[in-house]
Amino acid sequence: MMRKIVVAVTGASGSIYAKLLLDKLQQLHQQVAEVGVVMSDNAKQVWEFELDNTAYSNYPFKFYAKSDFMAPFASGSARFDTMVVVPCSMGTLGRIASGVSDDLITRAADVILKERRRLILVARDTPLNLIHIRNMQTVTEAGGIICPAVPSYYSKPKTIEDVALTVVNRVIDLIGLENDSYRWSEDN
Repeated sequence: MMRKIVVAVTGASGSIYAKLLLDKLQQLHQQVAEVGVVMSDNAKQVWEFELDNTAYSNYPFKFYAKSDFMAPFASGSARFDTMVVVPCSMGTLGRIASGVSDDLITRAADVILKERRRLILVARDTPLNLIHIRNMQTVTEAGGIICPAVPSYYSKPKTIEDVALTVVNRVIDLIGLENDSYRWSEDN
């Protein structure tokens, strides 16, 4: 099945995760019907600060303004089946958990949840307070998936990108795309 995917990028630290996910989706284009991207203003600033570039504007995907409620994924009728918020700030997580649809990111997440489709939140904050944990619980009970940006090391990553890819490859698996990546007990 060809996936229709929304990628939302918030202003949490961890732009490398968004970059690597967009790179992977570009590589796996034969499995993807459409990718819509929405970035907060803070996400663009954090990307530029952390990655020293504005390469987010070079991807072949359609980008939408965070105030564009005419974007197709602002409605369930567009049939986008998956949304990934990467990195997901705790503020965005809280608004999603509360059902506050005050921008395109939170509206799209609300649509994905109400349509019983796949919402993946790549939470990137530490430590967590009780409000964060309860918001994660609420989103999980509503059908969302919390995938913290917690890398694994059993693949023996050599670079920062390799470390971050351990998270992104998990996200690709959660989306349901076929991906050649390290698998425990298969490659060792």
